[in-house]
Amino acid sequence: MGEIVEAIIEGIPRDVPVYAMPMEGRFGQGVRQGVTLALHRFLDLPGTRLPALSEDGKWVYENLGRGEVRSGRSLESLLSAYRYGARVTLRAISRTVDVSRLAPDVILALGESLFAYIDELSAASAQGYALEQSDRAGEHQRRRGEVLEMILRGETETGVQRAATALGWHLPDVVVVATLPSSRLDGVRAALGPDALVAERGTEVAVIVPFGSRSARTRELNRALRGRHAVIGPARPWQQAAESLHLAVSAGAHGLGDPVGEDDPPVWVEDHLAELIVQAEPLATADLARRRLAPLDALRPAVRARLAETLLSWLRHQGQRAPIAAELFVHQQTVGYRVGQLKELFGETLDDPEARFELELVLRAGHR
Repeated sequence: MGEIVEAIIEGIPRDVPVYAMPMEGRFGQGVRQGVTLALHRFLDLPGTRLPALSEDGKWVYENLGRGEVRSGRSLESLLSAYRYGARVTLRAISRTVDVSRLAPDVILALGESLFAYIDELSAASAQGYALEQSDRAGEHQRRRGEVLEMILRGETETGVQRAATALGWHLPDVVVVATLPSSRLDGVRAALGPDALVAERGTEVAVIVPFGSRSARTRELNRALRGRHAVIGPARPWQQAAESLHLAVSAGAHGLGDPVGEDDPPVWVEDHLAELIVQAEPLATADLARRRLAPLDALRPAVRARLAETLLSWLRHQGQRAPIAAELFVHQQTVGYRVGQLKELFGETLDDPEARFELELVLRAGHR
């Protein structure tokens, strides 16, 4: 046993160049423990129904897999060392036992058993490798989430910069903050890339994204957040990111982020600022609508809706018939007829700039 252990330990650095280092210290102890435990366990298994690895043994090989991640090596290096150990062991057995007296099926069974055993060791190490990667990814995401929260809490620039530097994340000059439901989180980090910070906050997800080049970033965010019911706040210096989040949350709360279709692009708050202002005080807006739209009260619902639509277009296009007709898909004469009706109903009100502003306000808010 001792000779086989030493032969494996001496040969691994030659056969697997990545381990071409002194088998000393913690690394050397781990290798020696793994080799010794593997050989003893293998010789204990014949004629029993024991699992290939005991619980303690499984922990050892999982830990070896974890160690490869911590050392920055690929799993393949460790698996190559296992295969080398199997070959050395098989050669040692052939020198110790007169294989010429063994039936071929016995020799084949021995070889198959040895390499099946190596597969068990490899599987345990692969599991440890994956667990360590998962733990590290989780820790990395947790730290990224902490930086996001520090920015949104408005902590000191020095503290945020120190945390971002430790994370390897460059603080951008300008950011946007987006929100989306937690149910739409899957795949968001991969879609946005490493520049974005993503963190769950209760039932919502907050995202901080650098926003240097507006046109390029707009296309990227529309593509990455399409179909995720996202609302994107206005661009702000990173020190004022909380303002972007506040406006995104407010827009969502007032229904501006409600999707019409499952594959809709995100809602950009800056495209709906007027609506957001109006929706902020819905009772006041409703009172103003009742007062300003009172001349339409006596009309049938269909006529009222048609004239209200025409009035909004007339206000938006400052009375120009051609764009009004194009927007409403009607003839310019029809526009003239409807505008005549509106002037009869509203009278001098349509000549008052303040009244026109209030009418456009309530009509844009959806009152008809």
